[in-house]
Amino acid sequence: MDNAPHEHLHLVLEQQRAAFDRDRLPSLAQRRDRLERLRRMTRTHANALAEAMSKDFGHRSHQESLLADLFTVESGARHAIKHVKRWMAVKRAPTALHFLPASNRLMPQPLGVVGIVAPWNYPYYLAMAPALAALAAGNRVMIKPSELTPRTSELMAKIVAEHFALEEMTVITGDAEVGKVFTQLPFDHLFFTGSTAVGRLVAQAAAKHLTPVTLELGGKSPALIDASADLAQAAERLAFGKLLNAGQTCVAPDYVLAPKAMVRPLADALIAAVRRHYPRISDNPDYTAIVSPRHHARLQGLLDDAQARGATLLPTHEDHPTDRRLVPTLLLNTTAEMTVMREEIFGPLLPIIGYDRPEDAIAHINAGDRPLALYWFGNDHAARDAVLARTHAGGVTVNDCIWHLGQEEQPFGGVGASGMGAYHGVWGFNTFSKLKPVFLQSRFAGTKLFYPPYGKTFDRLLGLLKKIA
Repeated sequence: MDNAPHEHLHLVLEQQRAAFDRDRLPSLAQRRDRLERLRRMTRTHANALAEAMSKDFGHRSHQESLLADLFTVESGARHAIKHVKRWMAVKRAPTALHFLPASNRLMPQPLGVVGIVAPWNYPYYLAMAPALAALAAGNRVMIKPSELTPRTSELMAKIVAEHFALEEMTVITGDAEVGKVFTQLPFDHLFFTGSTAVGRLVAQAAAKHLTPVTLELGGKSPALIDASADLAQAAERLAFGKLLNAGQTCVAPDYVLAPKAMVRPLADALIAAVRRHYPRISDNPDYTAIVSPRHHARLQGLLDDAQARGATLLPTHEDHPTDRRLVPTLLLNTTAEMTVMREEIFGPLLPIIGYDRPEDAIAHINAGDRPLALYWFGNDHAARDAVLARTHAGGVTVNDCIWHLGQEEQPFGGVGASGMGAYHGVWGFNTFSKLKPVFLQSRFAGTKLFYPPYGKTFDRLLGLLKKIA
């Protein structure tokens, strides 16, 4: 193996760690300055970044890039600038009666150097959203973006170098081998967004140094249609959620569960909604291509496998795109052995599965790994609450798709196979901080009563504490 990437990455890490050692608790002004530079960088280069992403994908909707990759980072940075003073403040914590008049405090401290491994599907947002949280917490940041979006990665490296000193934040470009070396570095925290399979490898690499990890993974996120749902509205919102970025979204609805009598009407409503959003697929500027020939071939393989095993395919259009834009397709009559029902789809394919009773739908969800997202559509609050109580998911949107991801006042993260840890807003700040407990003893310490030599006074005091504690 070539040692050059290994040596270079270790050198950068050492530079950042030395800078952190010189300033272990950056001031409010320093943190706001770094966040403002990130916000300004994002706004200044928004169009260039959107163009780079489009070239990397073969075609990517300019407006979707501006919304999903760039506005989200600007919005998150503004939120952090506004609230970081409160987040970083030392906070009082309750003190038990028998320790009074002493007191407790929680002191947030940055961890040190944070490593971020970002995926290709939202290459700017999924690099810079965790980065801004790490900067708000006072850390130094190293980012490894995906090799599948090389133009975007190179542009990120360039603009970050223009707006930040290397010891503040830097972007490391390179192939999968560089990424492997990156995950083996002794970071103070490692943040990874990507597939569950790769997430397992990242966790194993980090474990060698006992590096704490946040894993934002994925899985088969279900959309559950209740009998009380407004089908036209549900179809409209499912169509948007599924086809944003052509389904290449970790929280995209992966499959739909609907009462059997509603399956075909829902399919018809979905096809109509997709055609309203995208009158054509070929050369449509609003419809994004699949990121690579390999990923396109994989999705086509899912369709071929499902059809060969008896699924009914319902393409939404009769277009035959000559590029990597893939016609959205609904799948009916799917079965568990089909690959499309065993793997996360990550593309514009949507199986619709009929159920007899709500209990059957809940059982279907619970039979699989815990998903990153769950979507519920309906107007029966009791049915909604039953699903929320009896299923697990990283996050939920009711009567819509995707939008829980954009809430800065809510944590975002997976559960089980869909990930561990959370970020956004104060949860991101806390992820990249050590909330250090500090016990402040009083001059008049009541704990002196616990000192030896022990006797009747100690026994009476301990007996009293057992009654009131």
